[in-house]
Amino acid sequence: MERFLTRGVARVLIFTSSVFMAACSSSSSDGRPLVKYSVEKDVVYTPVDWPEAMMADVYRPDVNAPSPAVLLIHGGSWAENDNRYQMTGLAKKLAKRGYLVVNATYRLAPKWNYPAPVDDLRQALRWMRDNAKQLNIDPSRMALYGYSAGGHLAEMVGFKAPPKGVGIRGIVAGATPQDLTLDPDFPVVPVFIGTSFKEDSELYRRASPLNNVTPDCPPLFIYQGTRDKLVPPEHTYRLIPELDKNKVRYTIHWVKGRGHITTFLFPGDAVTEAIRFLDQELMQ
Repeated sequence: MERFLTRGVARVLIFTSSVFMAACSSSSSDGRPLVKYSVEKDVVYTPVDWPEAMMADVYRPDVNAPSPAVLLIHGGSWAENDNRYQMTGLAKKLAKRGYLVVNATYRLAPKWNYPAPVDDLRQALRWMRDNAKQLNIDPSRMALYGYSAGGHLAEMVGFKAPPKGVGIRGIVAGATPQDLTLDPDFPVVPVFIGTSFKEDSELYRRASPLNNVTPDCPPLFIYQGTRDKLVPPEHTYRLIPELDKNKVRYTIHWVKGRGHITTFLFPGDAVTEAIRFLDQELMQ
C-alpha cells in the first residue's frame, strides 16, 4: 500500500512538515549568522514562446555580495500538481543561510512527458543566469536540490553540460528513481515517459540518471530511507558503480528505518548534512 501513498493524507503531512521546518529555522545550529530574505511568488521563468508558462517562487537573501543559488525542484510523481508548497520550508531555510532560491515547478504528466520537465528546468537555469545581476547571484555557483521525482529531475538536469555561463557545483537528490527500467510498469513511470517499456525501452534508459553519468558530473549528496518501498534502495545501489566508474565525487546518507514519505517528513539529520554539503561546495 505504501507504493500508492502519495496524495491526500500525504499532502497534508507534507504541508505540516514544511510549516514545521520554517518554524524551526530561526537559528543556525552551526553558528552561521542567518540573514533576512524576501519572497516573490509566481515569477514566470520561461520565454513568451515556451509551450506553457512555468513559474517559480524566488527567495532573495538580504546580502550585499552576489550569493550562490539553488534551483529547488519539488516531487509528486512528475504528475498532475504544482507541488512547490512541499519545498517551502526548505526554501526558507536555504534563504536564511544566504542562498538565492528558485523554487520551481515544471510541465507535468500526463499532459506533458519526458523530456519536457528537464527542458523547463534547464530554462530555469538560463533564466537565473540571464537575470544574475537583478537577482544578485553568482551564476558560477549554482546547485540543484530535489526529492523523489524532483531528485530525478535534479540529476537529469545536472548530469548534462550546463547552459553556457552556468556553473553547477553540486546536486542534492533525495529518494531518487535512478533506473526507470528497475520497475518500468510502476504506474507513474509510463505516464511520465508517455509510452510503455515494451514499446520504447531505450527511452526509459535515456530517461534514467544512472545512464547519464559522465566524469563531468558535479558532486552529489544522495539521501534515502532504508525502508523506502516507493523508490527502493536498489536504485541507489545501481547508481553507485556508475559514479565510481566515472570518478564522480558523492556522499550517500541512509535514513535508517524510514520509508519514502517518512524520510521526507522526518529526515533526521539528512537535510542538515545536505545543506552542509552545499555550504562546502558553494560557499567556499
